[in-house]
Amino acid sequence: MSIAHADSGELTGKVKLACEAILCLSTGSPPGECSPSLSEYFSIDFDDFSDTIQGRINFLNLCPVSSETPQMKSLVNAIANGAGRCDAASLNATLIAYTNGLQGCIQGIKPTYCSAYEGHAYTDLHNGAHYVVTQSQTYWPFNNFMGSNSNNSGSFLNGFTGGNGQNSTQACGHWVD
Repeated sequence: MSIAHADSGELTGKVKLACEAILCLSTGSPPGECSPSLSEYFSIDFDDFSDTIQGRINFLNLCPVSSETPQMKSLVNAIANGAGRCDAASLNATLIAYTNGLQGCIQGIKPTYCSAYEGHAYTDLHNGAHYVVTQSQTYWPFNNFMGSNSNNSGSFLNGFTGGNGQNSTQACGHWVD
């Protein structure tokens, strides 16, 4: 596939795919016509994820308008960092945090790259995934410090924490599209 565009003013090859990818990844509901450009964009995949992001930026920069304004430059950067990483499945897989070394909860705060992508003035992503709290977990933060201590009594740590009742409750939830 050629990188150049045709003399008639109509874009062709990778230049066309790059421009289409920018348009398609700026909307929350890309049409079926986006398949070739999205396939090209998401096929850019390197072992080091920072290389993947840079490769995607380089691809999007093939579009002539990608660097015409500061807003377009920031859009390309936001797309390269956020597209494909801010949906519910990706957030649920990457935002798990462990409490007490064993219990995991999915964090309810989106990464900054998602905020930049979803909140960009040139995107219309319908607010993306949102967080739903489904349960609360109670845990003793020092449970594994000196073995299990389910009622917290008799532990020398009670003097440091103020005695019984120092369990913490953590709201756990998940992301949905």
